[in-house]
Amino acid sequence: MMAPGLCFGGILTLISISSGVRAEVDSASGGGGRITERATTSPRMRKIGLEEAIRGALSRNPTAIVANEEVRRAQAVLEEVRSNALPSLSGNLSYIRLDRDRTQGGTLVSAKDQFNANAVLTVPLVMPKSWAQWSHSDDAIDVAKASRADVMRTFAVAVARAYLAIVAQKHIVDVAKRAQETDRLHFEFAHERYSGGVGNRIDEVRAEQQLRSDEVNVEQQYANLTREREALGVLVGVDGPLDVEDPSIEAVVNEEQASREASHRSDVVAANAKVRAGEHAVRDDWTDYSPFVTATVEPFLNSPPTTTLPATGWQAQLLLTVPLYDGGLRYGLAKERGALRAEALAARDSSSRQAQSDVRTAFEEVRRADSALESARKAADLAAKGRDLALTAYRAGSSTNIEVIDAERTARDAETAVAIAEDGARQARLDLLAATGRLP
Repeated sequence: MMAPGLCFGGILTLISISSGVRAEVDSASGGGGRITERATTSPRMRKIGLEEAIRGALSRNPTAIVANEEVRRAQAVLEEVRSNALPSLSGNLSYIRLDRDRTQGGTLVSAKDQFNANAVLTVPLVMPKSWAQWSHSDDAIDVAKASRADVMRTFAVAVARAYLAIVAQKHIVDVAKRAQETDRLHFEFAHERYSGGVGNRIDEVRAEQQLRSDEVNVEQQYANLTREREALGVLVGVDGPLDVEDPSIEAVVNEEQASREASHRSDVVAANAKVRAGEHAVRDDWTDYSPFVTATVEPFLNSPPTTTLPATGWQAQLLLTVPLYDGGLRYGLAKERGALRAEALAARDSSSRQAQSDVRTAFEEVRRADSALESARKAADLAAKGRDLALTAYRAGSSTNIEVIDAERTARDAETAVAIAEDGARQARLDLLAATGRLP
């Protein structure tokens, strides 16, 4: 049987080692946390970096694919609209069979078998409305591209949050495992004391109850880790869970620079593109009232020829069309364009204010998160010292293991609070990157 003093020596040594293992966030450089995972990764599970995760998600996830297809759709609409302002060519063939030849005074007027072929070339010469619609479709492509960039930014932030959630969860798993190992040694010591006739049964039962609670907590944290890994795999667009590497997040440290960058954020750029498109559409209201000119050229082949239609020939035509009345369609379109422009202006102002607000909020979050992290670390250090003192007093017989168990729970909660605070610091820096538009 191991001597009680040796058991306590092992416990104190383990506590000293475990309390020194902390994930560090480099607040001065604005970097992300460094967390080392111990035996929580399957050998077959793929480990991925933050940049790779974002890049993979933007290339494979359905949300990103839809954003890319919207740009292609806008380009296709442009091709459809501009066709109205470009020349068109069509060919026609016709065959007519009559019951008999038509004659008049011995002259063939209409043969019973008639064949006609012609080609019609239509050339829009002056088409203000079609030209304006062509230009508006080009604006729509710019809007679609800007909207795609904003979708990519929003989605990249979501992937980064899922990534950091795994980092934080791995730290919580480590905390739970350290607490479980410490309580296991405590239980072994209490059991040996009771078996040796020194301790009592209630101390042993309390220690074992605490150990079993730790085992439940470890399993729950592992389940949460599995869920987070699977969620990241779905976002990245792969079949199966993904593990993460230690992230390094560097955020802007100058608030004025961040404010300038926020004015070029993707949602602000998209809002500006919509305003430009709306103003352009309103400026071109006059094209709904303008006349337009088209030219047609039609060569033909006729068999058999008649007195009115030779065997071959051509004809050309210039057509001027003046829109006089359309039932009020033009007035309704003008009002609709004006309303869309007003909506775009309001959205742009809101996006600009929101971007600047996000920057100010993110800087305040970073400051508060760093302060909270520092306090959490100090609290964890004090909790570790309290646990050591409780163990020492218990060993000396001046306290019961109730105080030891309470101290161990407090230490575990304090270390968990450190993990949460570290995650808060990383999330705050991620918010600052998102606010300035540096993601993806």
